[in-house]
Amino acid sequence: MIDIQAILRPYNPWWPDSTRGVPELLPFRRPIFHTLLEDLRQIPQILAVTGPRRIGKSTLLTQLIAKLAEEGVSPKKLVYYSFDDPALISQRINIDDFVAILMKELVLNEPEKTTYLFLDEIQRLDRWELYLKKYYDLKYPIRVIISGSASSPIFKKSRESLLGRVKDYHLLPFSFREFALFSLQSQANLLKEIEDIYENGRAIQGIIAEAPRGPKGLVPFPQASEPLKSILDGLLKKYFLEGGFPEVWSLPTPIAKQEYLYDNQVKKVIYEDLTLAVELRKPELLKQFYISLLEMPGKEIAIKSIAAETGINSQQIEKYIPLLEMTDLVYRISKFRSGPLRVRKGMMKFYLVDLALRNCVLRIADTLLNDDAALGMYAENLVYLALRKWMGTLQVDYYKDRHGEVDFIVHTGPRLVLPVEVKYQSEIRTDDLRRVRRFMELFPKKSMRPILVTKRWDDLGVKEKELYFPLPLFLLLFD
Repeated sequence: MIDIQAILRPYNPWWPDSTRGVPELLPFRRPIFHTLLEDLRQIPQILAVTGPRRIGKSTLLTQLIAKLAEEGVSPKKLVYYSFDDPALISQRINIDDFVAILMKELVLNEPEKTTYLFLDEIQRLDRWELYLKKYYDLKYPIRVIISGSASSPIFKKSRESLLGRVKDYHLLPFSFREFALFSLQSQANLLKEIEDIYENGRAIQGIIAEAPRGPKGLVPFPQASEPLKSILDGLLKKYFLEGGFPEVWSLPTPIAKQEYLYDNQVKKVIYEDLTLAVELRKPELLKQFYISLLEMPGKEIAIKSIAAETGINSQQIEKYIPLLEMTDLVYRISKFRSGPLRVRKGMMKFYLVDLALRNCVLRIADTLLNDDAALGMYAENLVYLALRKWMGTLQVDYYKDRHGEVDFIVHTGPRLVLPVEVKYQSEIRTDDLRRVRRFMELFPKKSMRPILVTKRWDDLGVKEKELYFPLPLFLLLFD
């Protein structure tokens, strides 16, 4: 017989007394916490939190447990379990029996009340989707919240059988806005200022999405006080170096941070997560290809040229790209197409989910902050990550012809696009605007007013044909 209580008890120290048993947590809550809590209260679906390793998924689940306990949910109705548990292997437990006994136990214990079941590392449970589908369709009085270290695409096939039964949240490393909120959590006045910037920015996004020529004075541009500007500049430099993996920030030395990231976000993803998801015969080649992409994020490349440089054949590279995308190591964007526009086959650009991964693999130190070219590249990468969250974004491309390149073309509707150019430099010259203005001339009916993301705080507002945003302020507009 399976002693389900003995297996669960170490994971649920709050059962005897919720006021003392919930693990002590940092007070900071990521914005997604409030969204999850609201859905937990209002919708019946299974809630799934997926994303890269070590970004706080388990902490998020425990924070939800703590909040529910605080609101008066009985400790016995809050159940957490991780399928990383070695007891499942060491005791040779039959998984079918384990899940059946678990569900029966949860229902029999105070059956008139809802049980909140938190299942961590769900991808380690074979056929997990079939178990959840069964008990969801039987309408057990259980709210299920699952999390997994592998990325959402790995779960795609599994989730197909859960269509309509699961709502997915894809959690990524801390954005710059979250990094700023975390760093300033004890300074209420600055937090209020950041929140005002965020709300104001959402209004601007809405207007741009609706009007081909962008805002016309209807919404004031977000402003930052002089103290906040100085603080944000310092935080941005730190974010360039340390990125958005919270466990790294407290490590004592740059070497310790680099080794931690390399072990957890590169080696384990390639040698464990992808091995679990696909039959990966030569992980060393995949790692070699990934490292080649770290060299120049944002640079236009062709598969044939990468194959020539790395010695990996083109067919193998084409298989590797979706694997790196599905595990949130890189993102790929393609060349802008409009009508019969001819595009050279295989041309694309890559961006990183977090720049700290580049720093750790390539052993880049704080001398990065003195390299203007590298900082421009990092700024472009951060802008791309933000644009993925732009209100109404359907797709992000880049534009290039014989006259030059526009960094990003954001598709915000079936017939509208938003050109975005990153100019992280001390001075914006007329020649720097030539390419984005040419794009506007080529596609006058499709293009909204272009955005320039710059380095100087003085560059803010409408100037001639463009909207200007300094990089730190632009990044605060997005979660």
